[in-house]
Amino acid sequence: MIRKILLFAFIVLHSVQSFAQDKNPNLNIIPAPVSIQRDNGTFQFSKRTLFIADSPDNRAAVFLSAFLEQHQVKNKLVATGKMKKPSATEIILTDDNTSSLPPDGYRLTITPQQIIIAGRGAGLFYGVQTFIQMLPYEESIYTSIPCVTIEDYPRFPYRGMHLDVSRHFFSVDFVKKYLDVMAMYKLNNFHWHLTDDQGWRIEIKKYPKLVSIGSKRAQTKIGKYADSAAGYDNTPYGGYYTQEQIKDVVAYAHARYINVIPEIEMPGHSLAAIASYPALTCDTNKTFKVGETWGGYKDVYCPTEYTFNFLEDVLKEIMELFPSKYIHIGGDECDKTMWKHSAFCQDLMKKLNLKDEEELQSYFVQRIEKFLNENGRSIIGWDEILEGGLAPNATVMSWRGEKGGIAAAHQHHNVIMTPGSGGLYFDHLQSKSKQEPLAIGGYAPLQKVYAYDPVSSKLNTQEQKYIQGVQANLWTEYIPTSERVEYMLLPRMLALAEIAWTPVANKNFKDFSEVRMAHHLTALETLGYNYRVPTAVNADDTLVHTSHYQLSVTPPVEGSKIFYNISGDSVSHDSEKLYEKPVLFDIPQGEQLILQTTVVTPAGKKSITTKTLIENK
Repeated sequence: MIRKILLFAFIVLHSVQSFAQDKNPNLNIIPAPVSIQRDNGTFQFSKRTLFIADSPDNRAAVFLSAFLEQHQVKNKLVATGKMKKPSATEIILTDDNTSSLPPDGYRLTITPQQIIIAGRGAGLFYGVQTFIQMLPYEESIYTSIPCVTIEDYPRFPYRGMHLDVSRHFFSVDFVKKYLDVMAMYKLNNFHWHLTDDQGWRIEIKKYPKLVSIGSKRAQTKIGKYADSAAGYDNTPYGGYYTQEQIKDVVAYAHARYINVIPEIEMPGHSLAAIASYPALTCDTNKTFKVGETWGGYKDVYCPTEYTFNFLEDVLKEIMELFPSKYIHIGGDECDKTMWKHSAFCQDLMKKLNLKDEEELQSYFVQRIEKFLNENGRSIIGWDEILEGGLAPNATVMSWRGEKGGIAAAHQHHNVIMTPGSGGLYFDHLQSKSKQEPLAIGGYAPLQKVYAYDPVSSKLNTQEQKYIQGVQANLWTEYIPTSERVEYMLLPRMLALAEIAWTPVANKNFKDFSEVRMAHHLTALETLGYNYRVPTAVNADDTLVHTSHYQLSVTPPVEGSKIFYNISGDSVSHDSEKLYEKPVLFDIPQGEQLILQTTVVTPAGKKSITTKTLIENK
């Protein structure tokens, strides 16, 4: 096979820990691979190391080349075609001998002379991601990595992450940054929630009012939407993506083997569209405006021919922009009050012999599905699309627990599990501490996320095959900035990656949270990502009854420091101290001691403060 050969001077940049076999069985790799076999020796980079690819246009080769260049590694195309065996060490990207690998699988073989990353398509790209994770992050030195053979492939074909840009809008540059971190952890579907009651975020050329009116709200509710005493900020808010920007993001994702799934909400969550074109509603006497508070609205699409023509026109432009097989049509939380009071809807139900408004919604969804199927696409909908009868070829995204996904699998429909009850709503709180930023509520700590298994025991072996994968959702009602998005996303997205990729038998939360994640958070900080700094390992908000207490904690981020202070009945407030080794405290009879700890990362990020109350009563 003809190969193009590129010369790299390998100078690596980041920070890192050693690969101690007894303490780091997964070599810091997230998600943990299927199989790791360690071998003796190391591969040593040098200025003569060659990078060899079957094709220089291969997406994996292009990505690795760009990564090294961004990290100040010089490269040069020195030859094409067949060459004699060089004396230098080699890094080879190839699809040779990969026919036996599962879809998206790869084989990474490191010997003292060669690094061979073998895979087809996305598999080769994922092998590159693992290779990058194994690079020691040491600045301006030539380095070595241990010899190893890794055979790896994903548990699920669908590994998704969602972002709501309707409630709050985020720039193209940030969306690309979001895609970058998804690619690092082998997630392959980006669910882009582009329309909702509070804003329409995508240019549709046939209907320009969707962005001139629908992308803007006059003001936004302050604080919790259920708080009737809270007011509004009196500040106009808006933003949308042009079609050229959409194409740019889709191409960027494609280069990283990420499929972009657009969501165009219907028949509910449609107020921004209705405010733009009021003829889309059943109540044409009402005045509409883009939603200014959170929660649902009773204003929904009316199932008229005008509405269907409008949606088909919109979807035609959507299909031109997004090559995704899937188009997400929402289908959730459709308030049917307007339909119940609409003479048109009631007459239509009689005409179509529909017994209730749930079946009218099913008619609506099935009609849209038929249109998309005729154009070679398939629909995904939230689990409410089961109500009134499921569209024939629909994939169900189960968010209200697992019940909808289980019902769909029983009916032999493909399912993507994304239940908030399973910890997969990343807008939920990461701890019960009052120090957490304002959030919609719920409770999704890292350990709960990690423990989730998308395959329910309520499904038989045949039905389990319909579980296509897993996704976490990030709704942004209370997430106004990109920094807050990252805080809510990380490190929970790393746990999602391991749910989606790693065999259940290979999962280990202690190894994940105390060894590998500690390394990755340092790397993410170096790359400019914000994240929620975990509290010190073994430090909890708790009450302990004892006369002797030992503080024994571990930093959750490489290079971070732990500070503590104490106060109590017989102890005046102590100044903050740096934790360096276990500390033993004696608590006199009848007294208490309050012990607080805070983690500070190398860049100065801080964890919330834990508070342990120790009583000897």
